[in-house]
Amino acid sequence: MADITMARLHEAMVILYAVSLVFYFLDYVYKEKKAAKIAMSLLGGVWVLQTVFLVFYIIETQRFPVLTLFEGIYFYAWLLVTVSLVLRIFYRFDFAVFLINIIGFIFMTIHTFAPVQIERSPVGESLISELLLIHISFAILSYAAFSLSFVFSLLNLLQYRLLKRKKWTKQWNSLPSLGQTEKGMSISIGVGISLLFVSLVLGLQWAYIALFDFSIFDLKIIGSFILVVVYSVILWRHQKGTLNGMSYSLAHIYAFLVLLINFFLGSRLSEFHFWY
Repeated sequence: MADITMARLHEAMVILYAVSLVFYFLDYVYKEKKAAKIAMSLLGGVWVLQTVFLVFYIIETQRFPVLTLFEGIYFYAWLLVTVSLVLRIFYRFDFAVFLINIIGFIFMTIHTFAPVQIERSPVGESLISELLLIHISFAILSYAAFSLSFVFSLLNLLQYRLLKRKKWTKQWNSLPSLGQTEKGMSISIGVGISLLFVSLVLGLQWAYIALFDFSIFDLKIIGSFILVVVYSVILWRHQKGTLNGMSYSLAHIYAFLVLLINFFLGSRLSEFHFWY
């Protein structure tokens, strides 16, 4: 029973860590204080759980947990979380904190769902299935966020055309303003990029432990990485001020078309992402 509880708590840590990454990304890009507070709270919860497990492990084994690769990865992940919290609280190095947490999340995922962990756990097979479920859930949430950005881009484009042609009437007053739709686009793809990145990390780990013949050059994986790059470039150019107005809206629409191609065609041609 204790082993099952430990396995579930480790899964919860990965999910908390993943969600904190989303809020850290929003804080870094948009300087949202609320996002920063939520990210700090979630990461603080992860650190507390990690520390408790680390102390219990030291007490149980009567030694410092760095003698095996498996132990070293966990200690390294804990150390990264500790360093990121110190940098955030005392020095406000936002970009460094964000990068450190990306690395920390990757290693925490590797540790939680490592083959040796699956073999030791009484719910090993269940862990593999749950990892797949978490991966799919984050992927679907990211697609939902990108769909929302697509809707905002259509509304933004519609308003631009109505205003340019002087066809604005009272029936359009219920629409959000240009500023609101632009902000909606930016926040939506910020969330989508973070969620899709987390989904990719979890998906790669699942493929590594669950599939005997797995290629990182699978079409769906390549397509998902391309999506992250495309949306990241759009967001980066917008933040720099080189992509605004109608061009920004059109970029969202074109990116969403790439997403649809990856979702349907990529699933058809993938070696293990099957679409029925």
